[in-house]
Amino acid sequence: MNRHDRPSDAPQPPEASAVAPRIAVLVPCYNEELTIGTVVDDFRRALPEADIYVYDNNSSDRTSEIAREHGAIVRFEPRQGKGVTVRQMFRDIEADCYVLVDGDDTYPAEAARALIEPILRGEADMTVGDRLTNGTYEHENTRAFHAFGNNLVRWLIHWIYGYSFHDVMTGYRAFSRLFVKTMPVLSVGFQIECEMSIQAVDKHWRILEIPIAYRDRPAGSFSKLSTVSDGIRVLVAIGSLFKDYRPLKFFTLAALLFAACGLVAGVPVILEYLATAYVSRVPSAILAAALMFCAALSLSTGAILDTVAKGERKRWELAVYEVQERAKRRENGRAR
Repeated sequence: MNRHDRPSDAPQPPEASAVAPRIAVLVPCYNEELTIGTVVDDFRRALPEADIYVYDNNSSDRTSEIAREHGAIVRFEPRQGKGVTVRQMFRDIEADCYVLVDGDDTYPAEAARALIEPILRGEADMTVGDRLTNGTYEHENTRAFHAFGNNLVRWLIHWIYGYSFHDVMTGYRAFSRLFVKTMPVLSVGFQIECEMSIQAVDKHWRILEIPIAYRDRPAGSFSKLSTVSDGIRVLVAIGSLFKDYRPLKFFTLAALLFAACGLVAGVPVILEYLATAYVSRVPSAILAAALMFCAALSLSTGAILDTVAKGERKRWELAVYEVQERAKRRENGRAR
């Protein structure tokens, strides 16, 4: 299990209050009529005190009707995409602890209690349902490239941010209110899991991975995830967040690449000049000079954007304090 330390300004455990914490189960759905009823029933049994929200993302089947029949609170999100739907859920729903799960019946509801308890005790800001540690994902999953993509994303996050997740792309997570209300969701589609992981690491939230059992989709249920196209979107999202949150490292790497190419083009020119006091390869000399100029420009850009990123991080910290103070006032009002 991995944890990411966060300063002592983290929210106090809800059990310090006499009021029972509010728990919300968030289920974004698109054409899941075969499984949504089972998912709602399982979570009602596992977390009877929780409100279960199903957001129908333009389903063409009976997903919303079945979810409502099984006791879920059903809402509709007309803008297509899992990231868009999760963003709207985070904006709309008020709770002390949030559980995010797919509606495809691949994640065990009985693990929900283990996911939310560290949140409610104030020990974690995001818990992650880890499918890989106990080997159930490898045994159940029949799509080999999904495991490869997960490993690639894990390696990139470790290389960029220095933090090792066991399972980056899992759709089963729990969050504190503070995390949900201060996380800027930028993704549109299935990049949302990767974005949440990177946001948690970048903002130094406390992360806890909890091994869970995974089962493949039941017969007749089909994944909406495209291995190639969605995989490319995830990699693009990682690159974009890398540029935004670690600009000095990003542009320093670009500067090193430009400088290496400049040396390859320029060293023969320099050697020729030292030997003959004459430059015959004028195009190579111009190219080498241009590449070295690009390297210097890239390094300068990284330094400037790093200052901007630090300023944005300071403003985000202040926003966290504001959300935390509002939550305390709301909790005191509920207790009275």
